Amino acid sequence: MILRRWMAAGLVAVATAGVLNAVPATAQRPYDPTAQSLRALGQRHGLYVGTAVDMAALNDAAEPRYREIVRDEFSTVTAENVMKWESLEPTRGTYDWSAADELVATARRNGQKVRGHVLVWHSQLPKWLTDGVADGSIDNTELRSILRQHITTVASRYRGKIWQWDVVNEAVSDPWDTPSTLHYKGFWAEHLGPGYVADAFRWARAADPTALLFYNDYNIEAFGSGDPANDKTQFVYDMVKGLLARGVPIDGVGSQGHLGTQYGNYDTLQVADALHRFAGLGLSTAFTEVDVRSRLTDGVQAGDSEEINPRLQASAANFHVLLQACLAEPRCLSFTVWGFTDRHSWVPGTFDDPPQGLATIYDENYQPKRAYQVMKADLIYAGPPYVRMRATPKPRR
Repeated sequence: MILRRWMAAGLVAVATAGVLNAVPATAQRPYDPTAQSLRALGQRHGLYVGTAVDMAALNDAAEPRYREIVRDEFSTVTAENVMKWESLEPTRGTYDWSAADELVATARRNGQKVRGHVLVWHSQLPKWLTDGVADGSIDNTELRSILRQHITTVASRYRGKIWQWDVVNEAVSDPWDTPSTLHYKGFWAEHLGPGYVADAFRWARAADPTALLFYNDYNIEAFGSGDPANDKTQFVYDMVKGLLARGVPIDGVGSQGHLGTQYGNYDTLQVADALHRFAGLGLSTAFTEVDVRSRLTDGVQAGDSEEINPRLQASAANFHVLLQACLAEPRCLSFTVWGFTDRHSWVPGTFDDPPQGLATIYDENYQPKRAYQVMKADLIYAGPPYVRMRATPKPRR
């Protein structure tokens, strides 16, 4: 009986195959998702797939492929540097909006949303500000007023044009810092105390009632021990929970997603758990600066495929883990890579002892790498019930 059923099924399959073979190829496969962009595939889930943009590369006439990929592959863009304070106000009281305005205008032409990066960070501050604090000509009272003015000025200028603002970036220390107990770190905490975080969100909301306001940090992809003394994700979770309890208008948490193939990193379930727990607070989430760097050993630099291939595969696996976890949480709104090509990656210039690279989803010749194909496959083959349409949050008042 089983054999007859199998044979009958086989005959039906053969007959069906014959019918299908008689149908023109165009009728058989009217829809080929593998030919679609990350941007288009993300729309199937309501997920915005984005990139940080190097404005020098975008404006380089010799780099048309860079502009094409930014336009075609991504539905949201982030300024890699031109919205940071040192770029916007290199001289006190004199703002240079040209590059930031150009990015916003380009995004509008391309039908893309903009992630604003960044209103408050301890790095890439203008020299006049840090020198003034160092020599005492700017005291802490004036410093707080300057910060408020900066947030208000920038957020007001782009009011209604920014989808998500990274309001505060990297405010929390790491376990390897001194002291090892986690704490609020950096220039702003040292001079204004931790209260500046809540102030920054309130000032940003007053300046732009429509943008989603995010706290952004690295090494918060998954929970660790659960002890806020050495678990950075737990510290951030407790911090944003406290902000919400005080009525601070924070809408989301951005996990940067800067990973390296030389580390253990995480599995999908660990990352999804973190996203679910932040979502449980009523917050949106996003991966905001994803790249996966590798050690550039002598063998890698010499072109040894036995050393290069495992790194490319490990990199793709890490992109997959983060994207799969994001797809599993409807409040994960966007997935942004921090630059998409090794030709213009920040990694080699920052991690040079030992040298590192191979961090993005396209190689130096704009050829898609395994990581790109894995991301595309995730977006194609993921679906209900585990992947649902994105939530539509409203800015918190």
